[in-house]
Amino acid sequence: MILPLMSINPGAHTIGIAHCPAFSNRLYNFTGVGDQDPALDSEYAANLKAKKCKTPTNNTTIVEMDPGSFRTFDLSYYKLLLKRRGLFVSDSALTTDSTSRSFINQLLQGTLENFYTEFAKSMEKMGQIDVKTGSSGEIRKHCSVVNS
Repeated sequence: MILPLMSINPGAHTIGIAHCPAFSNRLYNFTGVGDQDPALDSEYAANLKAKKCKTPTNNTTIVEMDPGSFRTFDLSYYKLLLKRRGLFVSDSALTTDSTSRSFINQLLQGTLENFYTEFAKSMEKMGQIDVKTGSSGEIRKHCSVVNS
């Protein structure tokens, strides 16, 4: 039996792109002292630095969130996570939590159809989140941080 996806569905990262500033702190300044995120695969990080995000502020280069299949809705994103090649800190966090890691392993043992079903369920859950609007909400400059 497949566990239900979390209400915030990281499986959506199997498609799409990101600009370097969305994750370059993992490459260049993870803890504020010019270091790299140790949870990020060193070969993947070196490749990103050499071929994509040559500077932390590169605003023009795009990077695939799921290298090799960023236009295909499939399970390769999860395989990359287990290789420590998730682009965002939120991706990496999925492999450090035992429940999430177990879920990833179960997903990879299942079929693509199971993934589609679980993804659909999680999207339905997300649709039930009470979204703040008007003056009670805000459009964030960076989705992971409340505006200051």
